[in-house]
Amino acid sequence: MVLVIVGLQCLCFYLDFSSSSMHENEYSVNFQSYTNEVDSLRHVKQVDKPKIYPFNPNFITDYKGSILGMSNKEIDRLLAFRKENKWINSAKQFQDVTHISDSLLNTMVPFFKFPEWAVKSKPKKEVNYESSSTTKTYAQKLDLNTATSQQLQKVNGIGKVLSERIVKYRNGFIGGFIADVQLQDVYGLTPEVIERITNEFTVKTPRRIQKVALNIATVENLVTIQHIDYDLAYQIVEQRQLREGYESLDELTKVKGFPINKIEIIKLYLSLD
Repeated sequence: MVLVIVGLQCLCFYLDFSSSSMHENEYSVNFQSYTNEVDSLRHVKQVDKPKIYPFNPNFITDYKGSILGMSNKEIDRLLAFRKENKWINSAKQFQDVTHISDSLLNTMVPFFKFPEWAVKSKPKKEVNYESSSTTKTYAQKLDLNTATSQQLQKVNGIGKVLSERIVKYRNGFIGGFIADVQLQDVYGLTPEVIERITNEFTVKTPRRIQKVALNIATVENLVTIQHIDYDLAYQIVEQRQLREGYESLDELTKVKGFPINKIEIIKLYLSLD
């Protein structure tokens, strides 16, 4: 036992542990270097975001929009708006077009720079067309069936597009309009604009038509009328049988699925004879 103990002591005395000690020292140095690097990075100033200068929101690019925090859909809405050759002249209009949030708008507004004409322009005074125009007599009005696109453009609210649309719709019928009420079928015409048109124009040479006798008309007869399809025609005939005939054209409004807002146009093609 004594010999074993003495042998172990001699082994420890003669063996060299300097290599393991060196590795421990190297690890300690590397760890300290890494720690120092991390500490230094914590004190490094964060990289500044790209500086934003005043800009015209009409010319935001994809890159500019992403920097400002806009989504791809919001940027696409703006670009689509500009492709129509339209201009944004206020922060509110910018939000209406792009649908950005209030919070994002508030961060962007300080950098908006609109042209001077957009900033200084005063809002136009609303014109009361009813009070500024007098109702013309039938003789003073022009024939709506012969009116040109240029003549129609003299009416407030009618531009080149709407005037050409009216003429195109009218000319789609051989003989033109039957009555002024058919203007309701022209896409884009509001009741106010129609009122202004009919104050200057009216149908003086109506298209001649053969009216359909409501109380004896077949389904095939009825579907030749505007706004009446086969389903509605069947409903009209069925209701006629239950009622044993219609006493007035206005009773059609009680038929299931009948387009009540088109009753005046449909009545142009019907009779009770």
